[in-house]
Amino acid sequence: MKRPSWPSWMPIDPYIAALLGTAGLAALLPARDTAADVASGASTAAVALLFFLYGARLSTGEALEGLRHWRLHLAVLLCTFTLFPLLGLAARGLETTLLTPELYSGLLFLTLVPSTIQSSIAFTSLARGNVPAAICAGSFSSLAGIVLTPLLAAGLLGHSAGGFSADSLLKIVLQLLVPFLAGQFLRRWVGSFLTRHKKVLGLVDRGSILLVVYTAFSQGMVQGIWHQVSPARLGALLGVEAVLLTVMLTLTWYGAKWLGFGRADRVAIQFAGSKKSLAAGLPMASVLFGAGASLAVLPLMLFHQMQLMVCAVIAKRRSREPAAPSPESEVLAADPPLSPPMRTAATRTAAGTARRSG
Repeated sequence: MKRPSWPSWMPIDPYIAALLGTAGLAALLPARDTAADVASGASTAAVALLFFLYGARLSTGEALEGLRHWRLHLAVLLCTFTLFPLLGLAARGLETTLLTPELYSGLLFLTLVPSTIQSSIAFTSLARGNVPAAICAGSFSSLAGIVLTPLLAAGLLGHSAGGFSADSLLKIVLQLLVPFLAGQFLRRWVGSFLTRHKKVLGLVDRGSILLVVYTAFSQGMVQGIWHQVSPARLGALLGVEAVLLTVMLTLTWYGAKWLGFGRADRVAIQFAGSKKSLAAGLPMASVLFGAGASLAVLPLMLFHQMQLMVCAVIAKRRSREPAAPSPESEVLAADPPLSPPMRTAATRTAAGTARRSG
């Protein structure tokens, strides 16, 4: 029996629909008192589990192999952790005009989180770009984000994200870094198990993030945070994010051309350097913002859906562009030979994208 798929004409990603539904559930039935304590504890455990799985899945050997194409990965990292934050800081004047201080903190936070992995690979494959580079760039960004995102948030957001207090830094280390390192250490023994149960673990990933969203939005409802946001403010936030995404898509595409990258590499840089990871950002926000996480994650949730819709259109348009030289020759020229696991991942991604777009 063929598994039903999400209709191609639907304008919203199914997981975003699940996130919005979870936020709606928290608005109607927020966790209170003892239930809130239980949800908070479960959310803390879910975040630790997520970062353990991130560490267990990341192949250190393949990441080190990809360093040979260091110029491309450096360009993506600079876009993710330098250009994005600079644009976020440049929007500070909107804090008291178009946005509320809480929404601006969320907007600035989204500029600090790492890039996506899966969607960057899928869009790069659809656009006939350098898929191996997208795989490595996304992995490097996620790895760097474990350290850089909390540090940047503490430095740029100040007390909104806990500041540099010893307690907040200890919480970051215990909930994010220690589980990630534990996953890396145990990868030799649990890696084959994770490979055999990818679908189940995918459900665990997404279910954990839904739990984080429910806990954060429940806290916001109990504290009355949502009464501070009007439809006009939300509309302004969407407008600001549209400008932010447009600027980053333009800078990554033409900036990569100015740096001398070929078409296949420019595609990878554009898709990996212009997007932000919802899967990594939501757990980090729950650790950094605590009770204020509900408003802090709203800009990231909206931006994530916007980037998927816009990048899908761009990727389909680029897939119709003439390729000279062929994308295969550009990939071989740009990157070292792929190890079997990375070759398999790239092939499966390309095949899956072709089925969805065909």
